[in-house]
Amino acid sequence: MSRWKSSAALTVAAVAVFGLTACGSKDAPSTTEQQQPSGLALLASDAKGSLQKTADTAGKTTSLTLTMEGKQDGDAVKGSGQVVLGAERKAEVTIEDPKDGPTTVRVIGTAFYVQVPPADQADMDGKKWLKLDASAGDAGADSFAGLIDDIDPAVQIKPLLGAETITVVGEEAVNGVQTVHYTIVMPTAPYLAALPETVRAETEKQLTKLAVKEVKTELWIDEQYQVRRGRTFMNDANDIIVNFTDFNKPVTVDVPPAAETADFAELLKGIQG
Repeated sequence: MSRWKSSAALTVAAVAVFGLTACGSKDAPSTTEQQQPSGLALLASDAKGSLQKTADTAGKTTSLTLTMEGKQDGDAVKGSGQVVLGAERKAEVTIEDPKDGPTTVRVIGTAFYVQVPPADQADMDGKKWLKLDASAGDAGADSFAGLIDDIDPAVQIKPLLGAETITVVGEEAVNGVQTVHYTIVMPTAPYLAALPETVRAETEKQLTKLAVKEVKTELWIDEQYQVRRGRTFMNDANDIIVNFTDFNKPVTVDVPPAAETADFAELLKGIQG
């Protein structure tokens, strides 16, 4: 499963901040002529403060839609989904794998519902979904346990707040919305230390496997301090871009019908028996 942070860990940079200031006439304008700086100008002139405001905004976000595209372990990967944040966390994410085809996962509380490929449904008595429950200790559930955290901007931005400096690349449009583009690079040790426990172990495993010593992250933030795009680059074979839209709009993620769902724990008991 390709995820914003696990398949390509999100990161921070210690590089110089480039101030983006508008060029004016040599004569200072009168007080009445002065204008308040635009949101984009503030984003560029105060990178660390803007990143903190973005983290605060992300923490109040109730839902979002995402699309992702890039490379994981050298293979092309695409995905899309909707996420409900807050106390009752839900998500439906579909990953397009060129080898295995699409895989859809629904997350509702501690339960994970993995869509069974059509070719395998006959072997599952026609069941279309496989349920794993992390609270019941189902084997394999830990693979999905950090799924929402992996695509939650609030969780992903938190480690970046420890960056000493941030590079402001410039203003860019993302899906028709003007943003300020930042680049952040951070050594793996402090980055991992700032991650929540739900995703730290899996991320550390991924970084160790790839022998990554520092993680590079790019963020595109709009005037409302929403992350419109995030990119994580670990090496040429692991490079993921995620786009975010539809903030705080209604999202419905339903539990699959019981008649179409097989319980993984029950299947395992049958196999063991």
